[in-house]
Amino acid sequence: MPDQLSQTLSALADPTRRAILTRLSRGETSVTELAKPFRMSMPAVSKHLKVLERAKLISRGRHAQWRPCRIRPAPLRDAAQWLEGYRILWEQSFTKLDAYLEQLQGKSTPKEKKHGRTS
Repeated sequence: MPDQLSQTLSALADPTRRAILTRLSRGETSVTELAKPFRMSMPAVSKHLKVLERAKLISRGRHAQWRPCRIRPAPLRDAAQWLEGYRILWEQSFTKLDAYLEQLQGKSTPKEKKHGRTS
């Protein structure tokens, strides 16, 4: 069985599921309301919801005829924390690239700086 992070990232790989989560971030709503913006059948929307539910990104309740869906943010927080370590790596890479570009610009002649090429 895949670990929670793998399930989260797999569920987030689909743009429809990301759009569903974006809508649920504004508050719980029904499956019917979630399906409205998409050009797909209710069974197709339900399949997306099942993937999100298995990944523990949403939960579904039951209040009489209303089946509200709500976001469960904990797996998203865990994925964000995991990605945070890579953000630091990216920033360090950009810092090194900035330093290298500044070094290259320092070696340019004034004409090259002005026009981007030699005459």
